[in-house]
Amino acid sequence: MEPRVYVTDEILERFRRVTSATVYSAVWRHPVEGSEWFASANWQRCLMKNVLPMTHGKTMVGRARTLRFVPPRPDLLEITRQGENSPEYVAMGTCGPGDVLVVEAHAAEPEANIVGNMKARQLWHNGAVGIVTDGGIRDLDMIVEDYGLQIFAGHRSPAGNLPWIEAYEANGAINCGGVLVFPGDVIVGDDDGVVVVPCQLAEGVIDWIEEQDKAEEFVIGLIDAEKAPPGRYYPISEETKDRYRRWAAERDEA
Repeated sequence: MEPRVYVTDEILERFRRVTSATVYSAVWRHPVEGSEWFASANWQRCLMKNVLPMTHGKTMVGRARTLRFVPPRPDLLEITRQGENSPEYVAMGTCGPGDVLVVEAHAAEPEANIVGNMKARQLWHNGAVGIVTDGGIRDLDMIVEDYGLQIFAGHRSPAGNLPWIEAYEANGAINCGGVLVFPGDVIVGDDDGVVVVPCQLAEGVIDWIEEQDKAEEFVIGLIDAEKAPPGRYYPISEETKDRYRRWAAERDEA
């Protein structure tokens, strides 16, 4: 499955300057076209559940490349390729600079992991950014220290993937941490968690965030100047945002 919209490196760089909290707010507020018949339709299912930062203090941003694991069955070997052509190596092989491997790994299997030091080497060779999974990671310290990959996962485990899960499909739609992820979606992770931005929304979302961040600085100035309770101006209303826009326009003209 090819991305519906290719997110450029320039847009990814803009996302690196913001937090997952702001991205979450921007995504779930994004309007849903053609949703008049379904008043509660929104993009709120964008924050992964029980996917934790294993590398702290950094923001990870990248385009998703996906991998899906399924419960094993004897006949699975008959329909999936093995060795270097197995789905996991195909998925990792498509990860390049600016890409994140996102893996659905059935979080209910606490012993299982989806990658260790040897498999992660392919991501390092290709210049990938990191790994996000609702499953486990093995050899975490080695992966981080030797390869510099950023990791978000459900847990650590010394075990392998079998007999709990088996790689099944590369670069299809997956459910990771309760969120639908398509190849090409933007992944933003930091110490607060991991947020998924549908690729077709990425440019509009980062435009909103950049204006919102500037409006928040304006609001902080109002609160401090008036020694006002934050609730006077926050959350930021459209009226306050219009006031910010007028203020910004006057500054540009000066």
